[in-house]
Amino acid sequence: MPKVLLFNIIDADKRMKIRVAALRAGLEVTEVGEADFAQPIRYLFGLEGFAPAEGTETFSEEMLVMQALSSPLLDAMRASGATVALKAVLTEQNSAWSAAALCGELRREHEAMRACAPKKPVHHHKKRK
Repeated sequence: MPKVLLFNIIDADKRMKIRVAALRAGLEVTEVGEADFAQPIRYLFGLEGFAPAEGTETFSEEMLVMQALSSPLLDAMRASGATVALKAVLTEQNSAWSAAALCGELRREHEAMRACAPKKPVHHHKKRK
């Protein structure tokens, strides 16, 4: 069964909504604790042949990492209001990164996308006399 990793999902209601959505999408959920934030993503997914890393790293943002892209999971999360800004899919490139390194990269990408997003127009309403 494909997995989804959850990091720093503190709000119990949001965590439950994500868990329910994941289970309905056929995904196994693993909540990763801060003690494992320095571990490579591939190790956290339990892929064979990968050993744990030494050291400690930390981050405070919510993050979700899918072993494979799951539109049903993302759609259900959006519908329930359980959004997580930093999301990723396991790739050959990011599989060797620590969870903290992946979070840093996603944070930079998220900020860059927000900076490039078109600004919403401001509507000025004239007061009627």
